[in-house]
Order: sequence, then structure tokens, then C-alpha cells
Amino acid sequence: MKVIIIGGGLVGSLSAVFFGQRGHEVELYEYRQDPRNTALSTGRSINLALSARGRTALRAVGLEKIVLDNAVPMRGRMIHDPRGNTSPIIYDPVYNNCIYSVGRKHLNEVLLDASDKLPNVRLNFGKKLVGVNPATGVVTLKTKEGSVEDVTGDLIVGADGAYSTVRRDLMKANPINFSQTYIDHAYLELSIPAHNNHKMVPNHLHIWPRGQFMMIALPNQDDSWTVTLFMPLTCFQSLTATSDVLGFFATHFQDAIPLIGRDNLVNTYMSNRPSNLVSIKCSKYHSGSKLIIIGDAAHAMVPFYGQGMNAGFEDCSILDDLLHNHKYSTAEALEAFSRSRNPDAEAICDLAMYNYTEMRDLVNKKTFLFRKATDNFFYRMFCSKWVPLYQSVTFTNMNYRRCLDNKRWQDSVIKKIVLITLVLMVTTFLVMLGVYFSRHTASHDDGQCLAQ
Repeated sequence: MKVIIIGGGLVGSLSAVFFGQRGHEVELYEYRQDPRNTALSTGRSINLALSARGRTALRAVGLEKIVLDNAVPMRGRMIHDPRGNTSPIIYDPVYNNCIYSVGRKHLNEVLLDASDKLPNVRLNFGKKLVGVNPATGVVTLKTKEGSVEDVTGDLIVGADGAYSTVRRDLMKANPINFSQTYIDHAYLELSIPAHNNHKMVPNHLHIWPRGQFMMIALPNQDDSWTVTLFMPLTCFQSLTATSDVLGFFATHFQDAIPLIGRDNLVNTYMSNRPSNLVSIKCSKYHSGSKLIIIGDAAHAMVPFYGQGMNAGFEDCSILDDLLHNHKYSTAEALEAFSRSRNPDAEAICDLAMYNYTEMRDLVNKKTFLFRKATDNFFYRMFCSKWVPLYQSVTFTNMNYRRCLDNKRWQDSVIKKIVLITLVLMVTTFLVMLGVYFSRHTASHDDGQCLAQ
């Protein structure tokens, strides 16, 4: 089978490895130049959080170890309050699982190198997709020089990101429900130099939650930290002068100024534009037997659950399994992928939206801390039956929709426990009050009898 993959990013290059290791002829096309020979493009997150789903996919093609050898484990969140005080929240107090901070460029290089080593895989850079014919499998490409060429494949895999051209042509050929939602928040990347690393507690994802906005920091292997500021676009637009930026950070992120450095903060902030955040859903990911979209092309999500890359890698693994199990009857396998994957993809898109509220606001609230403590108590007592939402999403391969269903069931159980506890407390109080008054009345009556 000849497979054409559009997109040489993380998901596209991993997909090439999967198909290549199965012995298929693979042609990968990417409009950028080879990222192994260039710097990371601006506007893309430098660090990503690798968790169980991504690790499972990498393990399947023998690449997990080389990736983890160049990653930094993060065992929990480190919360910074406005006064600079810190408090940890461990991710997994039962099994001590952790997530890993990985560099986007390094990971892409590992995947492209693995693809390059397979004799049946060919990487083509500097070729931009013009269009796809889902019925015939013909792909039209344009080179940097302007020449146009057509190539034909038995299967076309669109892994060309949130603004996918493959998805555009898929939607032209099929009635598909589609939604694209921009949130009113954007992000800007900053950095903490390595010489300041001693001031940061290692092996944690650091979070500065501030209600309507937040800042996070992920560790790098060179001891520096990648910092990302998330806040409403209106806030970014209001900070136009150096004094505005320094004043804002002095008010909300005071302890971060000496970590980032005043000059580094101002120069980076003033010389870069914030990037938008988009969530994309579509009801169908395939067309007939020749076309499928995966990764951000199928289900782009905001980054607040750290699952964009992991979900994309899981797509590669699931598609590989379905094709193998259906004996490469692509029509059946692709239809099964759309049918089974869509509810999970929509669930994690929704969870990612929810987690932004949790990270920037709820982590400071007593109700959140109570729920976290309750979850951890039941997790320790019934670890096989009660898996908290974060653990099920991040440290298992449980279907995303099942993770969400479990969360709803757990919510109902906790509400019932709280309600029963309140009823028992009120009942106990009323009984004690009744006993008190009955004794007081009896004592009063006895006093009256003695007086007579």
C-alpha cells in the first residue's frame, strides 16, 4: 500500500514511522524546510508534556527510551501565590507517576530520523499541498519554485495541523459538522535562564494562577525553563510600554521578575506577538477508503490538559491497530476510526477548556483542594475503582469519554456523600438539641415540685 502523509510535524512524522515499520511505501510531504536544519519556528510552544498515551505510541515503534532520555520528569504542580509563596500538588500520590517535559524540536528530529532510517519512507520538504481528491487519491503539490505536481496514493493521511488543507477538501466532499472556536485568551513565551535554575524547585510544572490569567514554567534539559503567559487578548493589548509590563509583573508575578530577568522579560515581551488559541471539532475524520485526518487536523485543542500531542500520537497508534485488525480494508478501518475516535476527541477538547479554568483559578479555591483531597483519599482506598480525572486522562489509556463519564459518576457519589453527611449532622444536632431541652425541662419541672 502506498501511503501519502501530508505534514511533517510530530503527528505526521510518527505516522510515517508506524506505516514504514509495517512495510508500506510512504511519501511524507511538508511545506517547511527540514526542521532538523532550521531553528524552531516562532509562535510554536517550545515544550510539550508527554504522558501515558504518547509514551504508549512511542513504545510501539521503539522510540520511548530515546525520547525519555532527553526529557525532564515533572512529578507535580508547584503553585506560586502573589506573595511568592509556593505549595506543591503531587500528580499521582498512589503510584508516583509523572509527566515529562520534552522539547518540540528534539522530538520532531527523533521522529524524522527514525523515518529516514526506513528504506521505504521518503521525506519531501518544501512542497506545499494545493489540494486533495478524496475519491481518486490524487494529491496536488506546489514547490517553493512554483512548479506543480500530482502524486497518487492508496491512502492519504492528513496531519497538517489546525488549519488543515486536507480537512478543507475532506469537508468539500462530505457533509461534516465542523466548529472552530477561538478563546479570548492568547499566549506568549518567555524564559528563565539556566543560571537562575537554583531558585526553581526542580521536577515540577510551576504555575502562577491569577484568576483571569496565569503563567506556567516547564523545565528544560539544559536547566533553563520555558515560561508561558496566558491571559486575555485585551490584557496583552493594554501592556504597550516597558513600564506597563514591569508594573504588571510586579503586581501579579513579583517572584518571577528576578527569575526571568528584567531585561530578558521586557525584550522578549516587546519583540513578540501573542499567539491565538483555537479549539476545533469535526464530526467525521475520513472520506471513503482513501482519506483520513489525524492530530490537530481532526481535533485541535487548547493546551491546558497537555493532551494535544498525546492525543495525536494516540491517533497514530489507534489507526495502526484498526488497519491491521481490518486486514488493511481501508474503507472499514477508516470508518471505524471516525466512529470510535470522534466522541473521545470531543471529550478531551472539552476537558482542555475546563482545565484552563482549573489551572488559572480553581487551584486557589478551598472547594478544589477539598475535592482533590477527597479524590486522593478514595484513590488510595480503592485505586482500581476510583481513578481521579487527571490520573485517568494523563496516566492511563482509558478512552477520554470514559474518563469524563467516570468524573461525572464520581461527582454524583461525592455529592451524595456530602448530602448524607449534612443530613446526619443536622439530624444529630437536632437530636442533641432535643435531648438538651428535654433534660432542661425535666430539671425545671423537678425544681417546681420541690418548691411545692
